[in-house]
Amino acid sequence: MQQPYSNKNKETYMEQQIVEIPAGQEGTRNTEWIAALEAGKVLYLPHAPFVFTDAEKKLLTPDVRDPKSRNISFGPDNRLKGGAGDEATLALMAAMMERFRNQAEALLATLAPKYTESLERGAISYRPSVVEDRVQSWRADDKRMHVDAFPSRPNRGQRLLRVFSNVNPAGVPRVWRVGQPFEDVARHFLPRVKPYSAWQASLMKTLGITKSLRSEYDHLMLQLHDAMKSDEDYQKNAPQVTFGFPPGSTWVVFSDQASHAAMSGQFMMEHTLQLAPSKQYHPEASPLAILTRLQGHAIV
Repeated sequence: MQQPYSNKNKETYMEQQIVEIPAGQEGTRNTEWIAALEAGKVLYLPHAPFVFTDAEKKLLTPDVRDPKSRNISFGPDNRLKGGAGDEATLALMAAMMERFRNQAEALLATLAPKYTESLERGAISYRPSVVEDRVQSWRADDKRMHVDAFPSRPNRGQRLLRVFSNVNPAGVPRVWRVGQPFEDVARHFLPRVKPYSAWQASLMKTLGITKSLRSEYDHLMLQLHDAMKSDEDYQKNAPQVTFGFPPGSTWVVFSDQASHAAMSGQFMMEHTLQLAPSKQYHPEASPLAILTRLQGHAIV
């Protein structure tokens, strides 16, 4: 039977799902902040801006994005994709995104120094377009509450650690909804999850549908992602808070664990990194550990 969720005392239930780091303490290592991050909460730094230089301000327009690409990305191989403009504009954009990567990684090194030697770089993205104008299928719509999981890229429990900065020049906040703790989400939706099929996972790898073999962990995470997004009642009534991250602020989150939805905003920088659960301060707090415990057997 599906586990019910409660709407009682939403404000109390969701208290401190977004943990604010006071001004002047951005470079401080704090065990409570680390524990909150690894519990799926959002670390919010209201005074940790990423500032565009005067030369870079010409990039604060959606025209610098190729209309065929959802976002502009700068990979760990230093290749820029999805940008539009002349050679000088693209070079300026690449340099700006590399500078953001350096700033984001320096921030993580101060907040959680244990991660530094184990983090695997992913791409930087620059998102100059208006979120609320996107027209997408329910599965691709990030305005619906979800935890991050990727159909073609199994990660076998690797964490998705992301650093975001609102760089909007007009004072427009980046509005998110933040929902339940991961274990509550899992207990609610696991009863409706389809069983994992090893032969289907093998076939998808053989056909090139997935880049590697999809483990039971990856299967469960995708099922949770889709079940959350497709459930209109859950989207509307599950415990959640709405929060606007103002320009000049930065926030850090494990997006495979924090239930979230990006509702509105324009002009944002983001850096994604991967981390093995064993390299966390509290490995038992990871989605892999939680799902393994709830399933009662190994899932990778």
